[in-house]
Amino acid sequence: MAQIATSNSDEALDIVQDTMMTLVRSYADRNRDEWGPLFHRILQNRIRDWYRRQKVRNRLRSWFAGDENGDDPVETAEDRVSHGPMQSLQHADMSRALQQALHALPHRQQQTFLLRAWEGLDVAATARAMGISDGSVKTHYSRAVQTLREKLGEFYDEA
Repeated sequence: MAQIATSNSDEALDIVQDTMMTLVRSYADRNRDEWGPLFHRILQNRIRDWYRRQKVRNRLRSWFAGDENGDDPVETAEDRVSHGPMQSLQHADMSRALQQALHALPHRQQQTFLLRAWEGLDVAATARAMGISDGSVKTHYSRAVQTLREKLGEFYDEA
């Protein structure tokens, strides 16, 4: 989730590490069943804080030196599974399309989708983790799925 939100593996690892340290420092005495939603709630807050800091940093960069353009670690990562050229191209296209579609989602929809679909949290746990109501989770998730289906429909038609 942090990787998708930041598009930077180093930043994502820092966010996750900070989240884990906060969880251990502040909530080690809590029931083990509460740790998952607490972790995700802290993670959501750290990601929001990162967005705020980036907004300020980007303003400063544009005033002084402009934006830095680095390579995307997801795109430059080594493929450890050997595929044929056509299959590799299709996987790369689908991966790029999915990443772009996830980045295009509004932040709440993006995070709701990741918590529900990738992390496997139920509606109540997602609501606790994000600090929103169950109804908001359902709305954000539904809108995210609908948008992703519209944007990625061509990849599902081929499968």
